[in-house]
Amino acid sequence: MTLSSILVLHGPNLNLLGTREPEVYGTATLASHVATVSAAASRHGISVTDVQSNTEGELVNAIHAANTAHGGIIINAGAFTHYSWAIHDALKSFPGHVIEVHLSNPGAREQFRHISVLAPVVDGTISGFGGLGYSLAVEALVELDSQ
Repeated sequence: MTLSSILVLHGPNLNLLGTREPEVYGTATLASHVATVSAAASRHGISVTDVQSNTEGELVNAIHAANTAHGGIIINAGAFTHYSWAIHDALKSFPGHVIEVHLSNPGAREQFRHISVLAPVVDGTISGFGGLGYSLAVEALVELDSQ
């Protein structure tokens, strides 16, 4: 599938961006991060659909639906990054490219955050750049699609 649309997934607690631990995650809201992705994608003629859920199964269902609807996925799985084998397996079955994004740098934080069970099934991870990571993820998907 060509990259005409991107699914952007946001995991648990990301609906609280802007007020949740601004010293770690910044003051930008989830809506502003979605706007960043949409602006970057529109420069390439790509549409964006975003889903935020605090429920693992809803994210898995969104990934399954993406199999025939989207050419790429950008995922910030939040805490699910560290233990969701269900999301891992769903992403593994996705035929397009997947970029994992984290606003903070998990490797510089608590030990449990150093492990991503998603890393083996994504094309790459962008972390520690705040909202810029979303724009970088769009550019990565565009580049991967052109190869």
